[in-house]
Amino acid sequence: MRKTDKVQGLPDYSSVSNRVIDKQEAGQRIDNFLIKTLKGVPKSRIYKAIRGGEVRINGGRVKASSKVREADIIRIPPVRVSAVSSRVVVPPRLMDSIPILFEDDHMIVVNKPAGLAVHGGTGLDYGLIEAFRAVFVNNPFLELVHRLDRETSGCLMLAKSRKTLLGLQELMSGKRNMQKRYQALVAGNWIARNQKVAFALRRKNEAGKDKRMVVDRAGQNSLSIINTIREFEIATLLDVDLKTGRMHQARVHCASSAHPIAGDRIYGDRDFNRKLQRIGLGRMFLHASNLNLKHPVTGHLLDIDCPLPGQLRSVIDRLETRTC
Repeated sequence: MRKTDKVQGLPDYSSVSNRVIDKQEAGQRIDNFLIKTLKGVPKSRIYKAIRGGEVRINGGRVKASSKVREADIIRIPPVRVSAVSSRVVVPPRLMDSIPILFEDDHMIVVNKPAGLAVHGGTGLDYGLIEAFRAVFVNNPFLELVHRLDRETSGCLMLAKSRKTLLGLQELMSGKRNMQKRYQALVAGNWIARNQKVAFALRRKNEAGKDKRMVVDRAGQNSLSIINTIREFEIATLLDVDLKTGRMHQARVHCASSAHPIAGDRIYGDRDFNRKLQRIGLGRMFLHASNLNLKHPVTGHLLDIDCPLPGQLRSVIDRLETRTC
């Protein structure tokens, strides 16, 4: 596609444009704003434009994490639209594999299956959010409130309005109460009860593509409250209450406590993973099992449970009846 070419049915971004932020758009990160605004533009191009100073807020350079405010003037550089990435073709039965646990006029909570990314990206034409936008075409605003790793299953929140999104993100920031609990099967016997794990975490390589997290006193504070649910000969089923939401937090907290999560190919133990594979574990054993929060719009208390999927329940049953 030449720079002067246009993709039929999509906006023309072939020249510099300026966009004034309105009240509904204020408060979001500049990268998220551009991803939603520049439909059909590859994310890699958007981040390159930010890093290269092509995107400006009120004339000044920005970072991807910079927040936009009402009345800010955003400089949007010339970019090319990808005809392929602008169209999301959802497999016919995909939505059948994503049960909706809760829905009202403001938000949706779904049971994300393991193996499905929450959003499209490198090598992925679509993720859960693109699939929902393609199906919920009458919702002009539909955004992820948070993320789950691709191999993690369970409760995932989507917001239907910016007001709801900001309210839920405020809850998650710790300013008001929200409980996010996970179930994780880990190696060995986790003896402590109500244990607080508070390792500070940072990206191993901030400038590169390596998304692994490491424990570092100079990193961001993080806190998990961990309790034992059931003990087995070689493993323990844990309840992990995440008080903060750092990337890979549960995985790194467990691994750094000498009890890596079963099936974790990044932070896990290979020998332990092979033992669990022999009894049917084909994924990481990490599941977002419960959300407890005050609805940011209605004020109602939501207590949403998401039972373990069949494969994980089967692994638990086999651990009870045999030695690996």
